[in-house]
Order: sequence, then structure tokens, then C-alpha cells
Amino acid sequence: MYRTGFVQIHFSKLLYPGLLLFILLTIFSPAIAQSKKAELEKKKSSLEKSIKYTEDLLDQTRKTKESTINQVVILGSRISKREQLITVIEEDIEQIRLEIALKEARIEELTDELKELKDQYARMISRAYRTRSSYDKLMFVIASENFNQAVRRMKYLQQITQYRKQQAEKIESTRNELNKMVTSLKLDEEKKQRLIGVKTSEIDRLAKEKEQKNAVMASLTDQEKKLRKKLEEDKKAARQLNEAIAKIIREEISSAEKKTENTSKKGDFALTPEDARLSGNFEGNMGRLPWPAEKGILASSFGEHAHPTLKGIKTQNNGINILTQPGQEARAVFDGTVTRVFSVPGYNNVVIIRHGEYLTVYSNLETVYVKTGQSVKTKQAIGIIFTDADESKTELHFELWKGKTLLDPGNWLSGI
Repeated sequence: MYRTGFVQIHFSKLLYPGLLLFILLTIFSPAIAQSKKAELEKKKSSLEKSIKYTEDLLDQTRKTKESTINQVVILGSRISKREQLITVIEEDIEQIRLEIALKEARIEELTDELKELKDQYARMISRAYRTRSSYDKLMFVIASENFNQAVRRMKYLQQITQYRKQQAEKIESTRNELNKMVTSLKLDEEKKQRLIGVKTSEIDRLAKEKEQKNAVMASLTDQEKKLRKKLEEDKKAARQLNEAIAKIIREEISSAEKKTENTSKKGDFALTPEDARLSGNFEGNMGRLPWPAEKGILASSFGEHAHPTLKGIKTQNNGINILTQPGQEARAVFDGTVTRVFSVPGYNNVVIIRHGEYLTVYSNLETVYVKTGQSVKTKQAIGIIFTDADESKTELHFELWKGKTLLDPGNWLSGI
């Protein structure tokens, strides 16, 4: 049992002792509990929007007659988001359970307090009844030994009257608080039951989505030869893109070194004061850069991954891939200057934007809005992302470099 000035909590009511710290923080700072609620609601809303978006993407893939890896990727993302949503709902339920435990403890405390106040008031009224005669009160004052004592006795009688009034008000206040707490507790119980129902529904949906993904993967086993051929084509295109990017970066570094006046060497690049400021601003926004597409889901993250369907096969991603809807535009993640616009088989049009010593690469564009040497602003549209009609897939490949060093965009973009 733990007692504060107002609340007595029986920890046996709590689900497990590891929540003790959170309980105490909630008692001493209700704002923390409110902040936690707001955070969970924000997460829940974001996940629900992401899940809805994957449904829109799946609708696009249903235009194809055959199952595709794209469907597996989208379903995998949907399953992951659904699992996260279930976790958030569980946290929300746990939060409500904790609040219920606190409110039950407070109701118990208020009930005891109200009983004690009523008992005290009853005893006071009983005494007052026995000495209710105004004559008795008058005699109590007149019987004083001196004037000062008479004044003190008069004040004493006034204080008793005032105290009775205060006790009556306190009883009413405590009763009102108790009633509000009971009402609030009922609402929490109702919300908890609703959330438990939502969680059950989400678990059912998750099971069906896993079955759907397994069915698509099973149908793809008959396409192994086709998938391996596509994989080799993708690897060849990735090598060509990497070679083109490396060549352009070398040329950019060489060009920067020729600027001998008022420059400073930072990493691979010789930077003008303006470039150095831009580079510093870019670096200062690590983890807060906007996505290179306004809408989309992460189809593939940075680094080495197991192939979605081919067992024992690994793929390497030098950036991230974002699946989106047809007609969506690629956009600059930060202020900069377009360094190069070129084409690579398998990646269509490619735009490289320089931000001081940093470079961002936007690949697989159908249409390009910008040209070499053009200044661009954060979130400015730079082109339309290409849609593969055969797979009903609209996918942007995005890379991030610091000079000759390849970086993980997931560490730089917000929400990844």
C-alpha cells in the first residue's frame, strides 16, 4: 500500500510492479498521463492512415493478372503497420487500466473521507442540540470572569458556527468530487471495453492479411525463373546507377577543387562559405528531412535484405524505395542546386541535387521538371515518378551521399 496526501493505492490491484514508476508519475503529474494519451492517439491515427494507404496501393496491383513481388511488399508493410497498431491499442488499454486503478483508489479514499466527515458533523450537531438554548450560550458568555474572557468565548461560539458551515460545505464538495470520479470511472470502463473490441477486430484482420500474403507468395513459387531473371536485371540496373552516381560525384568534387578563391576543405568537397552554410543546415536537419514523395510507404530500406520470395537470395539497396500511387511527384528534401539530370536503363530519369557536401539522388522519374544548375527549395516538385504498367507499381528510389560516402536515408528522413 502507498499513501500520498490524498490517494491511497493498493498495488495488488495493479497488473504488474514494473508499472509502479509510471503510476507515481501519473499521481504527481496528471499532465504526463494526458500527454501520453495524446501521443498514443497521434500514433494510432498515423498508423490507421498508413494502413488505409496500403489498401489503395493494393487496389492498384489488382489490375495485374498475376501475383507480383510488389503485392508481397505492400502486404508486408500493411502487416507491419497493423502489428504496430495493435501494440498502440494495447498501450492505450493499459493506460486506461492504470487510470481506472488510480480512480478506484481515489474513490475508496473519498468514500472513507466522506463517511468520516459525516460522522464528525453528526457528533457536532448532537452536541449543538444538547446546548441549543440561546440562554445557555448567553450564560456561557456572561459567566466569564472578565471582559477579555467574554470576548474569547464569543469568538469561540462564532468559530463553532463557522466550522459547522465549513464542514457542511466540505461534505458537499467531497460528495460532488466522488460523484464525478464515479462517472469518470464508468466512462473509462466503457472506453476500455471498446478498445478491447477494436483490438480483437485488428487481430482478426491481421490473421487474414498474413493468410493473403502467404497465398501470394505461394503463387509466386511457380514464377521462380521469371523472378530470377528480373532480379538479375535489377542488379545490372543498380550497378549502372551506382557507377553513374560515383562518376558524377567525382566530377563534382573535381569541379569544386578548381574554385581556389575563398573556399575551405570539408570532407571530400572544397566548399565556398555559402556551400558550407548549406551543408551545415542540411546536417542540422538530420532526422527531420521530409520524404522525397508526399505520400507513400517504405518498400525497401537501406542495406542488405533477404529476397521477398526467393530463398537464400539477398539483395543490396544503396538507398530506400518508396511505393506510391500513379501520378505522384518526387520532391526535393532540402534546399540545393540540381547537379545533374540523366537517364539509366531500369531507373528511367535520375536527378541529383547538391546541398553543400551532401547529395540526394531521385531515381525512376518518368518526367523531370528541373534542369542542371537550377536552384530548388525544400519540398519543391522535381518530377513525376514512373509507373510500371506491367506490375502496376509506382516506386521512387532515393539515395543520400556525403561526398563519396553512401549514407542511410532512414537516419535522415522523418518518420522512418
